[in-house]
Amino acid sequence: MEKRTLVLGASLNPDRYSNKAMKTMMRHNIPFVALGRRDEEQNGIKISGGKPHDIGYVHTVTLYMNAENQKPYYDYILLLNPERIIFNPGTSNPELSEIAFTAGIETVEACTLVMLCTGAY
Repeated sequence: MEKRTLVLGASLNPDRYSNKAMKTMMRHNIPFVALGRRDEEQNGIKISGGKPHDIGYVHTVTLYMNAENQKPYYDYILLLNPERIIFNPGTSNPELSEIAFTAGIETVEACTLVMLCTGAY
């Protein structure tokens, strides 16, 4: 099954790790949906603002926002019912980890970029 990914906290800034991860996903042919602060598009990467409910199946949610900024997305993430959530460096959140665990969602404290580059994704 394809590991369609939601990049939460996406940015078009090429210096941001979310942007590097999206470009790497594109190179590895991993489909993704990107959510950020506002609707924007650049170089084939489209970022949507808000919490669209028509994004379809999501295998993985990879987080690029701190724990406090994740709170408004708890219900949204649960609604998507992903297989796993990746907490990238700086996004660790024991509260969301517990909520996910209770819902049967795997949680991983790792770096999406490293996982993609080593084949561990």
